[in-house]
Amino acid sequence: MTQQTLADLVEGRRPFITDGGMETTLIFLEGIDLPQFAAFPLLDDAAGRSALAGYYRPYLDIAERDGVGIVVDTPTYRASPDWARLVGYEGDALTAVQHRSVEFLRALCAERDGVVTVLDGLIGQRGDGYVVKNAMSTSEAADYHLPQIRAFGEAGVDMVLAATMGYVEEAIGIAEASASASVPVVVSFTVETDGRLPSGQSLGEAIQATDAATGSGPLYYMINCAHPSHFRQVLEDGGAWVHRIGGIRANASRMSHAELDNAAALDRGEPDALASDYLALRPLLPGLRVVGGCCGTDHEHVSRISAAFHKL
Repeated sequence: MTQQTLADLVEGRRPFITDGGMETTLIFLEGIDLPQFAAFPLLDDAAGRSALAGYYRPYLDIAERDGVGIVVDTPTYRASPDWARLVGYEGDALTAVQHRSVEFLRALCAERDGVVTVLDGLIGQRGDGYVVKNAMSTSEAADYHLPQIRAFGEAGVDMVLAATMGYVEEAIGIAEASASASVPVVVSFTVETDGRLPSGQSLGEAIQATDAATGSGPLYYMINCAHPSHFRQVLEDGGAWVHRIGGIRANASRMSHAELDNAAALDRGEPDALASDYLALRPLLPGLRVVGGCCGTDHEHVSRISAAFHKL
């Protein structure tokens, strides 16, 4: 990727897609066991790498079909120290798997010379993204996430994505750590069915607070792991901060986070209905440039969303 490509993404000069709900796809549709919801250990054997390649390739197909760019996330949502330790990775072994995740995706994307790709190091929240307990201060969050961000920077990612942020201090800490490591960052907040973060803070307040604390450090913001019906009203009522939202990775399901956590089966929703929901958000988000999915979505959902956005 060139710096021009990243500028195209940041400034909205080219449309981009991204992938869907990796972990829910692998678990519920592919029947793969992911202890602690961690996909990155699949990088360590041939069968796992084959499964990951099979997950990513349909999204590359969509980008190629539609003539759009694609932001490709590493499979590292659960690769921060606390979560990784639970599945046997820490220290140098954890750093090494961060590097392997980038190398794996770089090689996979190289199979598609004609597809414009942005390689994104994915960072998940430290604790439960839906229940704020033992919240960190901004400095604690920066210290906790910095090793993963540095590892991604060493491996040559184009940017990092802090996904499913449930409270603002963690988001600010990641943004500050990314700045110290000279790695561009995107921050994605999640919201409950009332459009507020799990912390109870409004989405607008969270974006404004993060920008104020970091000098508008994030390249842009996203919303992920919530159905469009959960946050559309917030966007309709929003102010100038809405212009800072550049991406949506929504759930297919209208369930709350608590209901999803307790669900025994996958709720895929309706791909066409989700695409229509995305189109309804478009007039509310003048800076929207990246569309993808989250829990319960797969390449079929993203294919319908991309086709609707690009009028195929």
